[in-house]
Amino acid sequence: MAHELPIVDPHQHLWDFTRQHYGWLMDDPLPPNPAGDCKTIARPYGLDDYLADVAGWNVIGTVHVDAGADAHQALDETRWLQETSDARGLPTGIVAYAALNQPLAGLDALLGAHRQSAAVRGIRQIVNWHADPARTYGPRDLLLDDNWRAGFSLLRKHDLSFDLQIYPSQMPEAARLAARHPDTRIILNHAGMPTDRDETGLAAWRDGMALLAAQPNVAVKISGLAMVDRSWTTESIRPFVLTTIDLFGSERTMFASNFPVDRLYGDFSQHYEAYDALTADFSDADRRNLFAGTATAIYRL
Repeated sequence: MAHELPIVDPHQHLWDFTRQHYGWLMDDPLPPNPAGDCKTIARPYGLDDYLADVAGWNVIGTVHVDAGADAHQALDETRWLQETSDARGLPTGIVAYAALNQPLAGLDALLGAHRQSAAVRGIRQIVNWHADPARTYGPRDLLLDDNWRAGFSLLRKHDLSFDLQIYPSQMPEAARLAARHPDTRIILNHAGMPTDRDETGLAAWRDGMALLAAQPNVAVKISGLAMVDRSWTTESIRPFVLTTIDLFGSERTMFASNFPVDRLYGDFSQHYEAYDALTADFSDADRRNLFAGTATAIYRL
């Protein structure tokens, strides 16, 4: 049944090593990455590669999320992706990169330039912070940075959403951010990345997800669970998938591939067959939301 359902994949990446530089994929040696050993995906990955990965599934649209090109090439990446979209029809939407903690004048100009590309819908700047140096993506929690908060306030001016990639310990502050900016759509990435699996860590994830779900401008993508559960099975991700849907509802929850990063831990069919199995007893309307409808609405595709 899932192979027949329309799918809008709201979190996928492409990279062309001749167009942009991706240090996390191209440097020698590759830098440590909290997502795991990236050697097997450290090669160019274009639209044809993605289409080969999703073959057999009814993917009708995608949202490309910034793929970690060097910061000064963010606008170049957006323009390349728009060229690809114009020529091939995919990606349908683009979430571009901008450092929200940069000086406001430069940020304002960059956001305006991104918006010149018709497919741009939002911005992502990864802000995961963790006390464990092996898990953190940066040296400090940008959610607490006044300059970053000022930059976030510019998103509404440009009618841009924000893709929020954080850990559970940051969720209370993220919920306060959402409450301060009720007119800015926030999309939580990777089901909140429940990386700490002891009792305290799981409680922090559940409590934080409830705080975020209480903010009507927050939606969530279920993807990337393999990055924090590398020997995952359908049963091991069940509580995270079902709790997320229970808290946010199908109209604010969407399944996503995170390809090719999640290919480190299984092919596209393995991930989507798990989503299919875990929602097999859901209504047809809810399943259509989860696989395509919510992504289409949230990203205004």
